[in-house]
Amino acid sequence: MRYAGIIAEYDPFHNGHAWQLAQARRLGAQTVAVALSCGAVQRGSLPLLPESVRVRAALQGGADLVLALPAPWACAGAEQFARGGVALLAAAGCDTLVFGAETPDAELLMLAARTLLSAEYTAALRARLAGGARSFAAARAAAAEQVCPGRGLAALLARPNDNLAVEYCKAVLQQRTGMAVLPLPRQGAQHGAPLGQQPSAGGPAAPRYASASALRALWLGDAAAPAGPQPLAPYVPAAALPLYRAAFAAGQDTSPAALSMALLARLRGMDEAQLARVRGVSEGLEHLLYQNARRAVSAPALYDALTGVRYPRARMRRLCLDAALDYTAGSLPELPPYLHVLGAQRAALPLRAQCTLPAGTSLAKLAQQNAACAAAARAQAAADALGTLCRRQSAAAGECFTQPAALLPEE
Repeated sequence: MRYAGIIAEYDPFHNGHAWQLAQARRLGAQTVAVALSCGAVQRGSLPLLPESVRVRAALQGGADLVLALPAPWACAGAEQFARGGVALLAAAGCDTLVFGAETPDAELLMLAARTLLSAEYTAALRARLAGGARSFAAARAAAAEQVCPGRGLAALLARPNDNLAVEYCKAVLQQRTGMAVLPLPRQGAQHGAPLGQQPSAGGPAAPRYASASALRALWLGDAAAPAGPQPLAPYVPAAALPLYRAAFAAGQDTSPAALSMALLARLRGMDEAQLARVRGVSEGLEHLLYQNARRAVSAPALYDALTGVRYPRARMRRLCLDAALDYTAGSLPELPPYLHVLGAQRAALPLRAQCTLPAGTSLAKLAQQNAACAAAARAQAAADALGTLCRRQSAAAGECFTQPAALLPEE
C-alpha cells in the first residue's frame, strides 16, 4: 500500500477518524486521499458543518488530499454511496481502500461481496421477494445465507458498518479497480452509539472515542439552544476544536429547525407528478409523500409518517432530500464525473496529474468539461443553496463555486 483512499463524512472529524488516518500511515500508506461527502450526507440530511471546516479538520488530522463526493452520491443508499466514493478514489490513483468495520476481515467481506454479485444470489433474492419477505433487508440477508451457508453473512449484513464495507468491496469488484481493501476495526464507539454506551479508551492520557452521531447530539444540545462544540473537546483532536469554535461563532452549523421548514416548504410546493419523477420513487410512493408532506408540521414528523417495515427511515429521509433538491430519475450520471479538489497538502497537489477524470479546484471550470459534469455541478449547487440557507446564520448561495480550496501549509 502506497496511496490509500478513505470515504468519509467527517461530520464532525473526531478521534476515531484521526486514528484511522494514522493507522493507514503505520501500515504503509505514503499518501492518503479522502472522498468527503459534500453538501449532503448519507443519513438523508445536510451535514452539521460546512465543507470548509471539515476539509481543514481532515488535512490537519493527516489527510493529504480531500476530494468532494458530490451530493447526489453522498446522500444515496449504501450501494450508490460506495460506488461513487470508490470511483473517485480509483480515478485519483489510490491503490488501497481503507475503511472501518465491525468485522475487519477482508476475506469474509470480499466473500460477502462476491456472493451478492452472483447469479445464484440474484435468483434467491427474487424468490424471497416474490414469496412475501418482510422487507428487502430481510430478503437480502436470507438469500445471502442461502447461497453461502454457515459463514454468518446474514449477521454481517445486519451490522451497519459491515454492510457498508461489503458495498465498498462490491464496488471495487464491479469497477475492476484493482484496489486492495483494508478494513480496520472501529475504535471505541460503535455506529450510532450514544455517549453512555461508549467503552473506556484506557488511561487518562488515552484518546476518548465517540460516534459522529453522538457528537452531533452533543453539539445540538436541547431544542432551545445548541450547546456548540465545547462538549466535544474530549472526543476530537485538539487542532479541530478551534475550527469548530469558529464555525459555531459564525453560525455556520446547520439549524435542524431551519432545515425542517425549508424541506417541508419545498415538498408542499410539489405535486404528485413532480414527486413521481424523483429518483427512487416507485410503488406509488409519490402519493404517500404528497399526502404526508401536507399533514406533517416538521421533518421528523414526516419521517415518522413515512417509515415502516417496508420503507426504512433512512431511505425515507434520503427520498425527501432528493425531492427537495430535485434529483430526478435519469438526470444524473451513474458515477461522479469529476474530481473536485476541496483541499490538499501543497506537496500532494502534483497528484492531480495522474487522475483519470477531470480534476481541479474550481467547480465552475469542472462544470464546463462536458454534459455529465454540468449535471453533477447543478446538483451540487442545489445542495449548496439549501445548505447555506439552513445554517443558524444563513448565507448566500453559491459557496460551492466560490469557496477556495484549503491548502496547507498556509502561505
